[in-house]
Amino acid sequence: MTQDKDALAIALFSEVLAADQTVRNRLGRVLPKGMEISHFSVLNSLAWHHGERTPAQLAETFNVTRGAMTNTLRKLQWQGYVHIRPDWDDARRKLVAISPAGAQAREAAVSAIAPLFRDLVDKVGEEQVRAAIPTLRELRNQLTDKA
Repeated sequence: MTQDKDALAIALFSEVLAADQTVRNRLGRVLPKGMEISHFSVLNSLAWHHGERTPAQLAETFNVTRGAMTNTLRKLQWQGYVHIRPDWDDARRKLVAISPAGAQAREAAVSAIAPLFRDLVDKVGEEQVRAAIPTLRELRNQLTDKA
């Protein structure tokens, strides 16, 4: 019984890892020139949250170190895609917001990647994709809780 569960777990995570690698390769090919997946992910998160976030909050959201997030934010700031300002209530913190140029860059990226995923949903089927989302979300939540 344990061997069956182990084989099931290994098969599941092998598929997840293979899908992740394939998605990253495909996204890398269609994202606008100069935009990395990490850039799009941060811009997308900021657009969804409508407001400012701290670098620490963003690092936690993406499960990366603060140093890695600082590096990504510096690149985005250099491109004019985010505004970073001091937190007026706590001088030790900074707050990050998406800029109008960042919102445009995100929209360009969404327009570039939407056909890829629309085609995928068409091929797999909407019902099957909708059914997979809660399971994938629960796997992510369980993995996040264990970290």
